[in-house]
Amino acid sequence: MLAIHHLLKAIIRRSIDMGECCNLSSSNKKNETRWQRICPQDGTKGKPVQLITLKSLLVPVALEQLNPATTYWFCPSPNCLVVYFSEQGQTFTTADLKVPVFQKNVDENVFACYCFGWSRQRIREELKQSGESNAVDMIMTHVKAKRCGCEVNNPQGSCCLENVRSVVKQTVEELAR
Repeated sequence: MLAIHHLLKAIIRRSIDMGECCNLSSSNKKNETRWQRICPQDGTKGKPVQLITLKSLLVPVALEQLNPATTYWFCPSPNCLVVYFSEQGQTFTTADLKVPVFQKNVDENVFACYCFGWSRQRIREELKQSGESNAVDMIMTHVKAKRCGCEVNNPQGSCCLENVRSVVKQTVEELAR
């Protein structure tokens, strides 16, 4: 039984390897199958994250509490302060991170793209000035050049493109009103 548990952990780790993080050809359905455990705070389905994500983004006091033998999940709920949680019930909240979390903080200066500095405000300014946003195209160019570091920069531990697309869409709609 223990061997099966370790095998499943290895499969999960392989499936969320950085190689797939910003794979521009991956489908959303493939990503949906990775959503698993339930956040103990608000019941939202979590997404497994690599240990390197937590090691990179937790403040020192929280990092001291990290159990490297445990699998952690990201809670994307905007109404929940929990960012990461484990099967054992351990949680890390927004206060435990070095950076604000896009999904949990609506401030205009919070990054939608942590690797290349695209915030809601930067996207809004670009749209106001030129009437369009090149954020997605610019990020995709960097991704193709293998410059992204989502696993160490983005609290969700995976590609930001859907976040950026949603900010562009929402901002275009707001500016059209």
